[in-house]
Amino acid sequence: MTTFAQPVSDSPPQLRRRSADPRWVRPGLAVLLAATAALYLWDLSASGWANAFYSAAAQAGGESWKALFFGSSDPSNAITVDKTPAALWLMSLSVRIFGLSSWSVLVPEALLGIASVALLYATVRRMNGPGAGLLAGAVLALTPVAALMFRFNNPDALLVLLLIAGAYCTVRAVEKASPKWIALAGVAVGFGFLAKMLQAFLVLPAFALAYLVAAPASLGKRFLHLLGALAAVLVSAGWYLAIVELWPAGSRPFIGGSQTNSILELTLGYNGFGRITGDEVGSLGGAQSSGSWARLFGSEMAGGIAWLLPAAILALGALIWLTWRAPRTDRTRAAAIVWGGWLLVTGAVFSYMSGIIHPYYTIALAPAVAALVGMGAARLWATRAHPVAAGLLSSGVGLTALTAFLVLRNESDWQPWLRYFVLVLGLAAAVLLLVSGHLARTAARGVAVLALVASLSATGAYTVATAAIPHTGAIPAAGPTGSAFGGGMPRGTFTGGAPAGGGRIGGMGSLLGTSTPGEALVSLLRKDSTTYLWAAATVGSNPAASYQLAANVPVMAVGGFNGTDPSPTLAQFQEYVRSGKIHYFVGDGSSMRGTSGSDDAQQIAEWVAQNYTATTVDGTTVYDLTT
Repeated sequence: MTTFAQPVSDSPPQLRRRSADPRWVRPGLAVLLAATAALYLWDLSASGWANAFYSAAAQAGGESWKALFFGSSDPSNAITVDKTPAALWLMSLSVRIFGLSSWSVLVPEALLGIASVALLYATVRRMNGPGAGLLAGAVLALTPVAALMFRFNNPDALLVLLLIAGAYCTVRAVEKASPKWIALAGVAVGFGFLAKMLQAFLVLPAFALAYLVAAPASLGKRFLHLLGALAAVLVSAGWYLAIVELWPAGSRPFIGGSQTNSILELTLGYNGFGRITGDEVGSLGGAQSSGSWARLFGSEMAGGIAWLLPAAILALGALIWLTWRAPRTDRTRAAAIVWGGWLLVTGAVFSYMSGIIHPYYTIALAPAVAALVGMGAARLWATRAHPVAAGLLSSGVGLTALTAFLVLRNESDWQPWLRYFVLVLGLAAAVLLLVSGHLARTAARGVAVLALVASLSATGAYTVATAAIPHTGAIPAAGPTGSAFGGGMPRGTFTGGAPAGGGRIGGMGSLLGTSTPGEALVSLLRKDSTTYLWAAATVGSNPAASYQLAANVPVMAVGGFNGTDPSPTLAQFQEYVRSGKIHYFVGDGSSMRGTSGSDDAQQIAEWVAQNYTATTVDGTTVYDLTT
């Protein structure tokens, strides 16, 4: 009988020849990737511009190389998006190749999702064999928040692929204490920073600890290699920061999300430690109440990620226990540290951060959850003859069924039968797993299939439901309803008010929302547009994106995403108007003002309303700044 702490075989899975794989491995991988491609690419354009904020920036990058490099919101380079632009580089290049369309903006994200599933398979396979790799890939593909974001155009898709690449390089580095591979892990994480800034660095403690614990080299060499990897992180992330900081401010766009036109401020403040403390100057709301470990299981986030989260935590404990007496260099334990540290650190930050957090952020947890489930299930199944292993397997399936039941109870109007089906099937599989080590091979395989169906049917159905409906807006959410204004924003933080003269800021009704302008307004914005640097200006990046995408003309986003950036100042805007660089000012929606940051946008709207005559086009107030 296999003992509880022994490896499954005499040779680690990553050292076995591919030709020695069972015949089902390659067909299984082909089916997994084909199904993932169908799920992520099917009817991709149904979401239209998805997040118009990023789609407009991709449109700008498709027209202007400067806009592409800096991540500008418009091709005339007034202001950037409030992130580093690596994800926009891919979308902008796609627009340049295929032309501007919803499909050309979104297809890079779907391809990143397929690549993420494939790379996760390869990473888990190296340490735990093809079965674990296939299960991990399937779990990632069938995680609802993954289907949401790999069909959407936020930066998270690129971030996830690069972090998985970092994990793969770390696993390779641990095998032979390779300074090259651990440096490449640093490069992957550094480029992840260029996708979503400091969030990428949450995996670094896990990667460093795994290498420090398990790499087969002296302690001094391990520390030296990690210093090299840290240098790789700093160079691969810092080159862009250095260029932007050293570039003359007058010849580049304003850095959106900052108050001082500084990408360092953006990195450390609004998109950095401010997300932890809630002290985000220029945000639409103040700090949220303190979080808790239960946040990931709350109604706003559970549907995206909670399905297999308890099973992943249980698997982490099981993997540590299984390898407790193994040598320091045990690779399964190293992999458990990589994925377990990733899950625990990132999950803790998401659970307790007081700044802006949205449900879709949890895609960053999906690879770790999937890898731990795949690894844990494979190792425990191989040792199921031991009663503790059988008990842990049974508990994992039972916990998953109960979690699915509780999550689906929040969707009482959607497939109400499913939660009872999953609960009964999961509990039955959990009971059978207790005796699976004593069953004949065919019967044991039947139990395994039953357990897989019970564990993946709920999250799979929810994932398909997520992919089957359009998602638009700044804050998409997984599930059959796909609310575009999910949780994560403090309620009651938006303040109204109209500027003098009757004009109102935010012509599309909300700084977080977008809509399609009428044909008359689009025609007006296009009129003589080539004569002006900006065909129009309006407060907020999302309203500006709506006009820009509809009319295919540059539109200045006054005040940036939240309308709270000092870009432009009132004096700068007045100079633009005097110089004939802006044709129209659009603004007849509700005002949304942050609790901090610049009020230049408000001043500009008031000045326009006091000095220019308002007309109404398609129900929208428009000021002609040339009359």
